[in-house]
Amino acid sequence: MCEQNFIGIIPARYASTRFPGKPLAILGGKTVIERVYEQAAKALTEVVVATDDERILDCVHAFGGKAVMTRTDHPCGTNRCFEAYEKVRGSVQENDVIINIQGDEPFIQPEQIELLKSCFPTDIATLVKAFTQADGTAALQNPNSPKVVVAEGRALYFSRSVIPYLRGVKEEDWLGESIRRGTPYYKHIGMYAYNARVLEQIVRLPQSPLEKAESLEQLRWIEAGYTIRVAETDTQTIGIDTPEDLVRAEEAVRHGFC
Repeated sequence: MCEQNFIGIIPARYASTRFPGKPLAILGGKTVIERVYEQAAKALTEVVVATDDERILDCVHAFGGKAVMTRTDHPCGTNRCFEAYEKVRGSVQENDVIINIQGDEPFIQPEQIELLKSCFPTDIATLVKAFTQADGTAALQNPNSPKVVVAEGRALYFSRSVIPYLRGVKEEDWLGESIRRGTPYYKHIGMYAYNARVLEQIVRLPQSPLEKAESLEQLRWIEAGYTIRVAETDTQTIGIDTPEDLVRAEEAVRHGFC
């Protein structure tokens, strides 16, 4: 079996409804995109920012990083990743694995990237984190935090609802009971790694019924028959979606969380 090559691609758009220009926001004396890049480079020898804005492109080049311009009309980061990959490689290489690293995750840990790498060979890999009692029922029920049903290291289903249903148990007791049974609920951590050939295929798939119902693109891949391997992380990173998140992130930097 040939050794696989892992390439980190960081989709970074300037436009954002809740926080325009957030890749260029300053966090602890550096831009958010530079911090993401530095964290990714600790685990990967090749990292590329995929952007649709020359200001981000110039910023990455200024700190010595690699970046490529991509189209402005991509429906999601997955498609932007593939365009960037084609520009970097020229054509699909059978042994390549593309790791999609969110451009607003400056605290991504190298260990999390290593966990994704350990899932291969497979079609697609992603991360999950077990809900703890400290998270509380409100976090479990939050539809903005997708849940994952996992069996034998493979994702069976993703949902914005709380799954699986615990029959005969009061809903407010589900979290504690799942932990007592040794079958915790899992939240999805939105990092993906793709076999290059698989990535080429999934960006051409039409939206699926389950994807439309839940607004989760990974359901399209499951419906199409692709295997999504899952690795479990204990680390909860701090994503930056709003200016308020940036304030919390500054506090984390001051306390040495990087």
